Amino acid sequence: MNGVYLNYMKKPTHRLENKLRKSGYRLIAGVDEVGRGAWAGPLVAAAVILPANCKIKGVNDSKKLTPAHREKLYPQIIKTAVEYSFCVISQKQIDRMGISPANKMALRGAVSKLKTKPHYVLVDGFPLIFRSIESQAVIRGDSQIFSIAAASIIAKVFRDRIMRKYHIKYPGYNFDENKGYGTRQHHRQLKALGICDLHRLSFEPMKSFR
Repeated sequence: MNGVYLNYMKKPTHRLENKLRKSGYRLIAGVDEVGRGAWAGPLVAAAVILPANCKIKGVNDSKKLTPAHREKLYPQIIKTAVEYSFCVISQKQIDRMGISPANKMALRGAVSKLKTKPHYVLVDGFPLIFRSIESQAVIRGDSQIFSIAAASIIAKVFRDRIMRKYHIKYPGYNFDENKGYGTRQHHRQLKALGICDLHRLSFEPMKSFR
């Protein structure tokens, strides 16, 4: 059943996961990443295996939720999950290999870190092949598939917490607010302060500041 699933839903559902379970796939992992487009900081992927038809009110694509809502959902997802894991790819690794290979490494890494091997993997966007595990790419999966949406939330919260810690070390860039993304304020700070160790040197506009 490898392939690309596309079915635009208003909110994430268990529809595809239930279909897979009827086909015999009991443990289904949803996988997503955050930080792909950021100018600074790591890429973070999360994998989540949830119980069948679990009910966590408010789960949606992390981009559609407020920071406070994501923080509220994070412990609920962690507590409910059969298992979850994270994979962090540093800005130096991203510069060395490029963002697309780094993205795939993060997604694969999150799945490999699951102590319980899933029977099936649903990945947001990227078609990936896993050794001895069937998988499916889901376009806009974080807004359609419940487990992928849950993964997007905990990955986002995990990365935001990392960036808030980095703000203490690099206070001039306001990483606690912009989380390393390319805001106008961030661009002004780059012009004033130059790049720091956390910036992705293979990305623009950092290339222009070297």
